[in-house]
Amino acid sequence: MEALRRRIETQLLSLTGLSLGQLDLENPKGDPGLFGPQSLSWQVHGDFPSMLAGGISALLLQMLHPLALAGVWDHSNFREDMLGRLRRTSQFISGTTFGATNDAEWLIERVKTIHLQVAGNAADGTPYAASDPDLLTWVHVAEVRSFLAAHLRYRNRHMADAAQDAYYSEIALIAERLGARDVPRSRQEVADYLRRVRPQLVCDERSREVVQVLLNAPAPSRIARPVGNLMMQAGIGLLPDWAGDMLGLRLGPVKQRVVDLGMNALVGPVLRWAMRDGSVHRARRRMGLQ
Repeated sequence: MEALRRRIETQLLSLTGLSLGQLDLENPKGDPGLFGPQSLSWQVHGDFPSMLAGGISALLLQMLHPLALAGVWDHSNFREDMLGRLRRTSQFISGTTFGATNDAEWLIERVKTIHLQVAGNAADGTPYAASDPDLLTWVHVAEVRSFLAAHLRYRNRHMADAAQDAYYSEIALIAERLGARDVPRSRQEVADYLRRVRPQLVCDERSREVVQVLLNAPAPSRIARPVGNLMMQAGIGLLPDWAGDMLGLRLGPVKQRVVDLGMNALVGPVLRWAMRDGSVHRARRRMGLQ
């Protein structure tokens, strides 16, 4: 069983930013980073299965904003290297959440520098820039709303309302450090924000192409393909109903129950059993907690 566990863990780690080898989350000892082990951010971001499903949902949701989509379309090789993009995103999220202070700050400054190089015009001629404070807020909200939705469905459905608000309030720090403005800090503020931004969102041919690239992303192995397919459906099921309708991906109630059963009874427990050296585990060792 240990050999099987290690094989699964190796494949899982290959999907994450840890595979890039640029961060040492176990040092320096005792450095709590930007949040620390008692934070809601560590709690929500520390569950690998729900974060993977939430990350898929976040990417789908983000692509409904035409300016966010234009930046990816014009400045990313996502068609050829979707896994690389996922790894880099994973590295930023795990590093800013679980990394030591200097590493988290290095990642933020690096992304800010990259954003300054990402600018152009969307398909309708509207100018965009990845450093636009409003666009940064959209990307952030799409992510953290998806992460929390996944946590509630696949890890802790009884998470208190106050804790959910505390998570949004904590994690707003990252968006603000990147340059976002008017970042929502509670469930109500997130809901109000999404209601205001919905008229700006569209689903066009570019959106649908990105969706197909994501749906067809290769699994790390043939054995992992069914798990990847289930995880993809879980991510789709986490979308707000209106977003699922726009993308033509909304799951019916029966299929949603099947997906939830597979995630909660099989995939989630197996992945948690296998993953013993993920970002949160390394950060906990840095803090002397395991």
